[in-house]
Amino acid sequence: MADRSLRGSGLGAKSHADPTAVELAPRQEIGFDCPKGHHFEVVFSQEAELPTEWECQRCGETARRSDGVEPVVKETKTPRTHWDMLRERRSIEELEDLLAERLEEIRADE
Repeated sequence: MADRSLRGSGLGAKSHADPTAVELAPRQEIGFDCPKGHHFEVVFSQEAELPTEWECQRCGETARRSDGVEPVVKETKTPRTHWDMLRERRSIEELEDLLAERLEEIRADE
């Protein structure tokens, strides 16, 4: 009997449910334009957060949305250098004093 019920179908491979009873989630199509002139559309859920940029399916360039929505420019933080961090801890006068002390030590060793 088990041989008869499994014949012609793999376990979990296919759904035998009626496709008319399946209700799909609401969707929306968003168009994107590539700098090289390619246009394509991507399907997203109605509830999804929509991206402003997407990789072109043909050439790999970064494509922007066709409806004119521009990407939000994030504020970039400038990298702090060793000198910047040192200046946060010491004033120029303190640094000059430390340099003078160190030079005296080096000259005394000679």
